[in-house]
Amino acid sequence: MNQQLTGEAGGRIPDLSGFARWPEGAPTPKQRGKALRDRVPRAAHSELVLGAGRPDAVTAVEESNAGRLPELTPIRVGRMAESPFAFLRGSAGLMAYDLAGTPATGIGAQICGDAHAGNYGLYGDHLGNLVMDINDFDETVHGPWEWDLKRLAASLVLAGRVAGADEDTCREAAQDAAGAYRRTIRLLAKLPVLDAWNAIADEELVSHTDARDLIGTLQRVSEKARRNTSARFAAKSTEVLADGRRRFTDSPPVLRRVPDAEASAVASALAGYLQTLPEDRLPLIGRYAVHDVAFRVVGTGSVGLRSYVVLLLDHRGEPLVLQVKEARPSALLPHVTKAGFEVEDAVRSGHEGRRVVLGQKRIQVVSDILLGWTTVEGRPYQVRQFRNRKGSVDPAALAADQLDDYGRMTGALLARAHTHTADPRLIAGYCGKGEALDEAVAAFAVAYADRTEADHAELVAAVRSGRIAAETGV
Repeated sequence: MNQQLTGEAGGRIPDLSGFARWPEGAPTPKQRGKALRDRVPRAAHSELVLGAGRPDAVTAVEESNAGRLPELTPIRVGRMAESPFAFLRGSAGLMAYDLAGTPATGIGAQICGDAHAGNYGLYGDHLGNLVMDINDFDETVHGPWEWDLKRLAASLVLAGRVAGADEDTCREAAQDAAGAYRRTIRLLAKLPVLDAWNAIADEELVSHTDARDLIGTLQRVSEKARRNTSARFAAKSTEVLADGRRRFTDSPPVLRRVPDAEASAVASALAGYLQTLPEDRLPLIGRYAVHDVAFRVVGTGSVGLRSYVVLLLDHRGEPLVLQVKEARPSALLPHVTKAGFEVEDAVRSGHEGRRVVLGQKRIQVVSDILLGWTTVEGRPYQVRQFRNRKGSVDPAALAADQLDDYGRMTGALLARAHTHTADPRLIAGYCGKGEALDEAVAAFAVAYADRTEADHAELVAAVRSGRIAAETGV
């Protein structure tokens, strides 16, 4: 469309030649996706071939502990040793090493990188409504969509085993997750682009994924999430001094006060954070004042990273708590290149906090309105609201009849996430109508769950022998 267009009123419409135009006679995205089956049959996704140079589980954990606060790594090891599912949660890099040798279509998307079943949950939007979506982005990078799906499926098998579900139930949950992913991709491919782009996970998700057995659990999680606010956290974790000042209380090793110089460095870094916020957020955040900073241990894979909570109060003394969390390079980075995916120069040499924040915004429909990043004493950090009405389902505590429902729900959420950066028509063309992909992913999930159980057993044995230190119950 190279010619100028004239509107009915005689006005000139700008040249639109810069917009994408489908070449006449060229294959459609759906056809291109379907053609990929010849090169990568869907049944091939069941394959798991571990390379001869694969690091043993303990070595992988030790290598991933490099650069973390050494006094906290025993807590991380202790949490990973709790169960095979917990081990998987802390070993995204090891699984990426394994996935790099598996078949991939070459279709890229902004992937979570750590899409296990525990990284989905509820959080509040700016209007106070609850949204369900992926909620962890430390490892996000541009890579193969299959990796997220396989990690989700394997985690469901492991969670089911920890919960005591039988093997058929665990495999079915993995297969249902893949099936829901495939069906949701196909649905989004048929919708008008804006409708697909803005699809939000709300109450309709339950009916779309036939997850009715989860309704009671989701209601309980929702009720808890609505109470999970900065105000509630501040009420439990701060004290008022004689002079009226409010500060965090020590609760080591999870929450501890920090020296004044360290607190000052974090507080000062918020000036750089403000520069990463959209201008319309500045009047909001500008009505708060910083009152205190403390160190807080978070997560399983994140334990040992530098992570702070910052107490801000408004003119009425109402709190807002920000989390300032160290952002390290994605553990997937060296492996996506082996899989044939180019890594943007901005990711290789850019700010890791920016990578995490922009990756999150690319994946979610609704994101925290105060997401940003900063640098503290030369280290990159991401900044976000802490306890923003967040709630999550523990997949390892679900009843057997709920596990497949949860699998379908998370599979649908993952599909929606990927279609923000990958054309759903292309993936839908590859996935197709049948269950070939679902069955292959389920077979992979079972095989990888077996491998993870063996890795977990190695770690437990190393802890018992004293090879690696672990602190449990923290």
